[in-house]
Amino acid sequence: MTEQHINGRGRIEVALIGAGIGESLSPALHEREGRLLGFDYRYRLEDVDQLGVEAEDVGALVEQARADGLHGLNITYPCKQTVLPTLDRLSPEAAALGAVNTVVFSAEGAVGHNTDWPGFQQSFASGLPGAAMQRVVVVGAGGAGAAVAHAILSLGAGHAHILDVDHARADGLAGSLRQRFGSDRASALDRARLGDVLGKGDGLIHATPTGMRDHPGTVVPAELLHPSLWVAEVVYLPLETQLLRDARRCGCRTLDGGGMVAFQAAGSLELFTGVSPDRGRMMSHLAELVAPQREEVRCEPQSQPSR
Repeated sequence: MTEQHINGRGRIEVALIGAGIGESLSPALHEREGRLLGFDYRYRLEDVDQLGVEAEDVGALVEQARADGLHGLNITYPCKQTVLPTLDRLSPEAAALGAVNTVVFSAEGAVGHNTDWPGFQQSFASGLPGAAMQRVVVVGAGGAGAAVAHAILSLGAGHAHILDVDHARADGLAGSLRQRFGSDRASALDRARLGDVLGKGDGLIHATPTGMRDHPGTVVPAELLHPSLWVAEVVYLPLETQLLRDARRCGCRTLDGGGMVAFQAAGSLELFTGVSPDRGRMMSHLAELVAPQREEVRCEPQSQPSR
């Protein structure tokens, strides 16, 4: 796709703060669409691992970005919750989720937003249409887990079972979900119950870092999957995680993390610029960027579903 300025709308400078973000697609997604909208769009990376900054100290990077004159920030693992105390205000959705993936610098100060939850909603609606949602299992209760849990209940899921290695965190998320959606809509379970709830579940959403290039593997044993289960992934680097490979081999419907990252990027870009991007076009940007990964997946030998 040829990138050209439609009109001179000025410069937009933003950054992504997180760990292990060297291969992030966010710079390309934002810069491609931003330039097509007429902006001189600049997007840089602030990797907390490379900078030697702990997630709890992310406030220093936020303040530096503000001092540098950036328009805003994207925030990813492991800073989506630790960034909260450093902000001046939260949008209602970010406050409800207790997680931020977008910070906008304005006259109101540093304002936190969350575009992950509508990003997952849009990806799920387009990628798994008609999926049963009476009982959904969400593994991971951090920033991404909070977003997808709120999203799936907003889409009409009957009940969300929340599991996390930190049971207190899972319990806290389940409590916020019950407060927002109703007392019978969410529960926190010990990770040892994963097999029980998956056996009776309609769908699984994985929202932990496991499966990322720096955190390979899966938290869901393949033998717990079954063909009537759909499986949605939040991780998108790599696009094809071990969990998704196992799920496909079992015969499950699957949803990778690509759609969520494109749609949440669109939401963030709109907050940074005040201009609505072409979301279909951003999905096309994504398709071009991940084409090599999808080709690798297409060429993998397929196993027959379990019977």
